[in-house]
Amino acid sequence: MALDLVIRGGTVVDGSGKKRFTADVGIADGRIVEVGRIKSVAARIIDADGLIVSPGFIDGHTHMDAQVAWDPLGTCSCWHGVTSVVMSNCGFALAPCKPEDRDWYARCLSAVEDIPTAAMAAGIDWTWETFPEYLATVERLPKAINYGMYIGHSALRMYVMGRRALSEKATEDDMIRMAAAVQEALRAGAMGFSSSRASTHVTPDDTPVASRIAEWEEIDRIIAAMAELDAGIFQIGPDIASGAAHRAFLARLRQVALAYKRPIMFGVLATKQGDDPTGWAYQTKYIDDTVAAGGRMFGQGTTRSINAIFSLKSYLPFDVLPAWRKVRDLPMDEQKRRLADPAVRRELVAAEERMKPRDNVFQGGGAATTDPRKPDYANLFAMNGVDWDDPTVEQLARARGQHPVEVMIDLSLANENQVYVQPLVNESPDDVLGILKHDRTLATFSDSGAHVAQEMGSSLQTHLLSYWVRKRGAFTLEQAVKKITHDNAKAWDLDDRGLVREGYRADLVLFEENGVRPCLPTVETDLPGGARRLVQKAEGIKATLVNGAVAFENGEATGAYFGHVLKGKLAS
Repeated sequence: MALDLVIRGGTVVDGSGKKRFTADVGIADGRIVEVGRIKSVAARIIDADGLIVSPGFIDGHTHMDAQVAWDPLGTCSCWHGVTSVVMSNCGFALAPCKPEDRDWYARCLSAVEDIPTAAMAAGIDWTWETFPEYLATVERLPKAINYGMYIGHSALRMYVMGRRALSEKATEDDMIRMAAAVQEALRAGAMGFSSSRASTHVTPDDTPVASRIAEWEEIDRIIAAMAELDAGIFQIGPDIASGAAHRAFLARLRQVALAYKRPIMFGVLATKQGDDPTGWAYQTKYIDDTVAAGGRMFGQGTTRSINAIFSLKSYLPFDVLPAWRKVRDLPMDEQKRRLADPAVRRELVAAEERMKPRDNVFQGGGAATTDPRKPDYANLFAMNGVDWDDPTVEQLARARGQHPVEVMIDLSLANENQVYVQPLVNESPDDVLGILKHDRTLATFSDSGAHVAQEMGSSLQTHLLSYWVRKRGAFTLEQAVKKITHDNAKAWDLDDRGLVREGYRADLVLFEENGVRPCLPTVETDLPGGARRLVQKAEGIKATLVNGAVAFENGEATGAYFGHVLKGKLAS
């Protein structure tokens, strides 16, 4: 048979965890049709000699609901070999939404995810109201990668209850309507329902988002409606404000897992913040115990620390101080001139003493950048590489005989793209490794599309390959590829993705085993309206195929938009 494309002579790591092998891969009509030695004629041949050929990477925890409206590429995930994402996590979504509430939804996304409202206003042609209408809109949009989505609790609650959602318990009628809307969404193609109890998730008024107001009875009713259809995943952001709150959350979540038997996913997180924090080993044992009792449960993990990111071009820890604000409100060239002035520097260093003292209140990336405490300079790193071995600002200050603030000013003047990293969660590599090694923890928590100038987790996959495989040797390449392909495809019931096998969708990544790695993040002004965000690309990825089309070559988009909407089983 004539083929659309043959990938010739690559080393196939097929996603199953089995040993690699050399083979050609033949593609026709968006699917893999041959794996082996191929003699068939093909419209195009890609020479993959010396390259790894693996399934496309799958990221199940993203927030690209707004971005998909203006960014057909799926950045920054697409640059790291990701071919499929699941968005609308943690209850944050753009549907369902009444026309009169659009501004509020946009402001909530801006408050929680740092997506500027101006960017959303400029980039979104907001024509939908219901979840099925939003899904149909995403289907029509040009897409270089595949997108799945949940129906989000905060959006749903606002749609059904209006402003009561932000302060009141749901009535019986409210819960009936929410359950019906979730069933409607599942039939249309939603992959499930998402919610959040996380203390870091707040509205523009610094009050809890709608999902945090809901009582557990409301969640029970919604998950029961999912169980009635035997469909859908329940994803939820955990409350880790303190160890006691975390353990209470987990105990109640187990009741949901055992009562309704729907798959449940939540972030497995280690942190030093808060009172008596609950370690990752407690959480993974909890998952095992819940599964042993008859529940279905997965943890979601990162491949490195979750960080607040600072730079001269975005946020600095001192921006809230009046003396600093006078400088930071100026154009960049003028900022640099003022920062180089010895008198101004003395004033700025002195102002640091007036920052809020460090406390034990749990902060995520949003609060850490917009409501910062006086920095712990032993936990603030001047990023100069991607190998998790950067010096702390405290170490640099001691070596230079300078105040830490002066160190940061000097580094930023020497390189306006200098980035500083403050680990907030999963601070220790040993904790991250423990989480990743657990059989029921998925490597999938990038938050891509969110916290756009505050955090950067889109390099989750290339960091796994470069740091944990190549530098640390903690996983074989086969084990690591399985974690970010087949394991995730199986968890989300993506039955025809995640393996290099005949009959599977031709979502593939061709990369250099010894060259794949994330680049340093930079701050760019490429959002609609010129708003800023963090951007992180990768090296060593030669080609990414999505549904049989070459979407990216050597880090550049080809203009091929063959991405699909990934749908749950009731619609697919």
